[in-house]
Amino acid sequence: MTSRCKPAPRRQPRRAGRSVDRSGGFTLIELLVTLAVLGLALVLIAGYKPPWSRSEAILSNRPVAFDLDLIGHRYRVGTATPRRLPADLSLELLTISGEILNGREGDIRFNPDGSSTGGRISLADGRRHVGVGVDWLTGRVSVADER
Repeated sequence: MTSRCKPAPRRQPRRAGRSVDRSGGFTLIELLVTLAVLGLALVLIAGYKPPWSRSEAILSNRPVAFDLDLIGHRYRVGTATPRRLPADLSLELLTISGEILNGREGDIRFNPDGSSTGGRISLADGRRHVGVGVDWLTGRVSVADER
């Protein structure tokens, strides 16, 4: 019985001046892109704020209202300072009748047990229409585009 050996493959001679190093490292651009993505994720996470009205009501064991002034374009959470909304923003509030004052101001009240008076706030700026819904049973806040 005879055995055959395969000849070893020939190596190509290296060309002068062209050295290719294919080590498993990262390029500077790859590292910069990774750092930029991580920085963006950190900003998004740090900027997230839970629905304070509901959380504040549960933690303090007292009702907290989200007040909305439809004419003055202002809102306030609990006893905080009122904050302004853009004047060109169209506002509508749907809530129970006991929470509407003079047809121009109203609130959605969050209770210590997690429930709320419930309601819906519609916001529009001419291009986009957004609805903010508050579930009366759970106090859960949801935001959706309206058509």
